Amino acid sequence: MTQSFCQATATGVTLNLRVTPNAGRDAIDGVETRADGEMVLRVRVRAVPDRGRANAAVLALLAEALGVPKSRVTLLAGATARLKTVAVAGDPANLAARLRVLVGQG
Repeated sequence: MTQSFCQATATGVTLNLRVTPNAGRDAIDGVETRADGEMVLRVRVRAVPDRGRANAAVLALLAEALGVPKSRVTLLAGATARLKTVAVAGDPANLAARLRVLVGQG
């Protein structure tokens, strides 16, 4: 995997996200390069950032988009921030291929 927003691990992949809660739609908008050079996957959810609702919506959206059960998607960091780190358990090569399709690189 060459994208810096996504890193392969022994159990799957970790993703760096920039989340926009309270958006007009649920969507994965693609890759964004931030001013500091860090690449993140942009995600929008309709849920409000109250009591973990937006985080739950992000995890559900990623699980559906990647074709994995919700139980395989875990928030690692950024529970109260727009920048989040998420782990997705599964075959790293398969997940990487699905991510490339999602962001228009495959």
